[in-house]
Amino acid sequence: MSVNTSGDLLWNPALFEAARTEKGFDFRPLLASVRPFLDEADVAICHQEVPLAEQGGPYSGWPRFRAPQETVEAIVAAGFNVCTTASNHSVDDGWAGMKRTLEVLHRHGIATAGTSATRAEDDEPDLFTTDDGVVIGFVSQTFSTNQIPVPQGREWSVDLLDPDKAISDARAAREAGADIVIFHMHAGEEYVHEPNKDQQWMAQKVTASGEFDLVIGQHPHWVQPIAKVNDTWVVYSTGNLIAAMPGKRPGTHDGAMVEVEFAEGPDGDFSAKTVTWAPTYITDAKNDPTGRPRVLLIPDELEDADPALRKRLNASAARTREVITSGNAPGLSERTGSSG
Repeated sequence: MSVNTSGDLLWNPALFEAARTEKGFDFRPLLASVRPFLDEADVAICHQEVPLAEQGGPYSGWPRFRAPQETVEAIVAAGFNVCTTASNHSVDDGWAGMKRTLEVLHRHGIATAGTSATRAEDDEPDLFTTDDGVVIGFVSQTFSTNQIPVPQGREWSVDLLDPDKAISDARAAREAGADIVIFHMHAGEEYVHEPNKDQQWMAQKVTASGEFDLVIGQHPHWVQPIAKVNDTWVVYSTGNLIAAMPGKRPGTHDGAMVEVEFAEGPDGDFSAKTVTWAPTYITDAKNDPTGRPRVLLIPDELEDADPALRKRLNASAARTREVITSGNAPGLSERTGSSG
């Protein structure tokens, strides 16, 4: 049984323009490269960092995002099953935007964790059942909502970093039948390769409880190490999966997809055994042969890349490799190409 996690889906205005068609938007080509890796997993987890706008807009980027609903069609086409939604941008478009985001994701068959549209929904554990009947519980929390208040009277709608609540929610997921429980934290300092004290503190607290089988994270927009904390795999940050961030920050183009393989023991308990990661790279419209930005799964794209692109892919992979492996965790391996 395996799960796949990857970087932030940070839908910037430059991506809106790249996906624009005569009839609206088509974001599917931007994520198409990652489909083979996602298809290998039983559960493919994405991080929908920003809210979705009303159909037809208006759309906006930083500091308060509103992305086209057509981005969800790309999420589905890529092969994702579950999206975490707790982020510092969860309430960028207020209560209506947060509720709309959940409704659109659910309408397209994508399960969510981290934000809730009703109190009853928040009270229920976030569970996903694989085709083989394995039940995965998710607990997703964010360090901040960018000083935008969570709607008064609906403080339950966004889960903020709280190890005690995370542990309590994990226990509730177990009681509801979860075989595996995953903690997701949207936390850290942007544009750094090392987890900060908040990330390390949360990882230490939740793994020490024994209630979580895996910890994953986003927000820094740069990749960070994969490590083991209290004998539990912690994927601190997988960078960006898709984004078009301004400025000269090469780290925002680099990302990682991570597949964690779980083994079932004789008593029916599951434990994470091995982790396979793959570097990803986000092109720019000006240097991509297609003329638009997209994410490329590096090991699967190298062979067919032209020399200039291949050079950039190899450089990105080398940068990511140095960071990802710095945690020195045994059982970590790198994907070398499509197995399909």
